[in-house]
Amino acid sequence: MIKRLSALAVLGVVVLMTSGCSAEEAMRFGWPEGVTSEAKDMGEFWTWSVIAALAMGVLVWALIFWTITFHRAKAVDSEDQEIPRQTAYNVPLELAYTAIPFVLIAVMFYFTVIVQNKVETKEDNPAVVVDVTAFQWNWKFGYNSVNVGGKQLVDAKDSTKGTAFDLQIPKFREHDGEQVEIKGAAGGRSNEERKYLSFDKIETLGSSSEIPILVLPTNTRIQFDLAAADVVHSFWVPEFLFKRDVMPFPEQNHTDSSFQISGIDREGAFVGRCAEMCGTYHAMMNFEVRAVSPQVFAQYINYRNANPDASNSDALQAVCQQPRSVTTVPFDTRRVSNGTTPDNLGDANNTALAGCTPAKEATN
Repeated sequence: MIKRLSALAVLGVVVLMTSGCSAEEAMRFGWPEGVTSEAKDMGEFWTWSVIAALAMGVLVWALIFWTITFHRAKAVDSEDQEIPRQTAYNVPLELAYTAIPFVLIAVMFYFTVIVQNKVETKEDNPAVVVDVTAFQWNWKFGYNSVNVGGKQLVDAKDSTKGTAFDLQIPKFREHDGEQVEIKGAAGGRSNEERKYLSFDKIETLGSSSEIPILVLPTNTRIQFDLAAADVVHSFWVPEFLFKRDVMPFPEQNHTDSSFQISGIDREGAFVGRCAEMCGTYHAMMNFEVRAVSPQVFAQYINYRNANPDASNSDALQAVCQQPRSVTTVPFDTRRVSNGTTPDNLGDANNTALAGCTPAKEATN
């Protein structure tokens, strides 16, 4: 038995080494690498939860195999069958396997509360407040408030609620070269019913031909205020290691429609998805989080302020960033979130344009 278990352990090590996975990747048990401190806490909690589950599983498997191996019925010469020794009503044993699960559950509950409280912590006056509006089947991102480097680049007083949304969401989408009317709530609700939605001075609106890119600064506390214009959606960035449902009418649904992250710890491009089945084009409802340095982010906001008619692509190019998504493309359901990209796109971890000089408007 010892030899067999040793051989099995060696086989497991060989499989791990030949799979190309590092020890760190293996310990994440399939989760991507987190890019926020909250994500790292959740990743660590996930790792230890899986280890605890595996330890309990190994114990249960060992007991099962021990029982079926060493307590098999023995053949006897007589017609009478030998009855194994009965061990029912073993009070200490029964107390042990009743108490131990309660202890495990209590420990797991304790660490769940600790991590959950940190993930849901909100601080007053975050540096950046982003309004996230989901609709069938795309995203609108607006900067409600931006304070970077001690300068108030965007003031929340410039934002409004529940006006002119029908002018911003397209009523038609391109399909097989023809314009198809968008049916359902996104094209039918009145402004009065959508008074909870936010509209900001600087916004990025996704379309059927362009993935919306949400530009954010690194090492900066950011708040996301979520709202859906029609059905339930879900805001999911795999590297954040969690998702949040985006609900319509959050007040009536008694849901907390905002969350914060303490900061994105590195620059790069991270794919975003809707993780709630929301209709026909749900699989194409993608977005990208583009994390840049606070200095570049300030240049980006300054350019958007100085050029209100310029597109988001123009603003990205002005600050020497790839103007289009580098993690996914329209109508492509490849879930690229591991630092690789489709062949026709750039390097997700190197989104700056080589040899580019920021536009003058972006540096003012």
